Amino acid sequence: MSADRERKSPDLVAEILGFGRATVFGWLQEYRALGPEGLHAKKARGPAAQLDDAQLARLYALIAGKDPRRLSFGFALWTRAMVAELIRREFKVKLSLVSLGRVLAKLGMSPQRPLYRAYQQDPAAVAEWKQHAFPAIAAEAKRLGAAVFFADEAAVRTDYHASTTWARAEST
Repeated sequence: MSADRERKSPDLVAEILGFGRATVFGWLQEYRALGPEGLHAKKARGPAAQLDDAQLARLYALIAGKDPRRLSFGFALWTRAMVAELIRREFKVKLSLVSLGRVLAKLGMSPQRPLYRAYQQDPAAVAEWKQHAFPAIAAEAKRLGAAVFFADEAAVRTDYHASTTWARAEST
């Protein structure tokens, strides 16, 4: 027998490679059944998909560019929890938030942070505030040993939304 085919005990192989004895015996069984092809790495399978392609297409149609309030949700931006509830309602399937994140990624959707900007904002007034008004306020606060707080930094806002929302990823 050639040196490359020299037999070693499964216990010794397990010890040398740092695997369990059962693993080595499994490899031996695969080798005996299929030859060297039986030892090729195999893709690990995860759990079976809980939503089929038709359900995924329907889910996408329900949420892409749609206002969740039309489906009796109380907020105007999609969250994973809201999508999970929609899947439970529509398809009678309960998904964990982690699994749901994978489903949304498969649909090409990614988490988005809402952009808060007042629609009535005047760019000239904002520039004036940043360049003149605020520096004067900050200087006065420093002179007095005071701190300056803004309402949104004090967690006072009427349109607050802490979590991310989901939207179709746009390629740039």
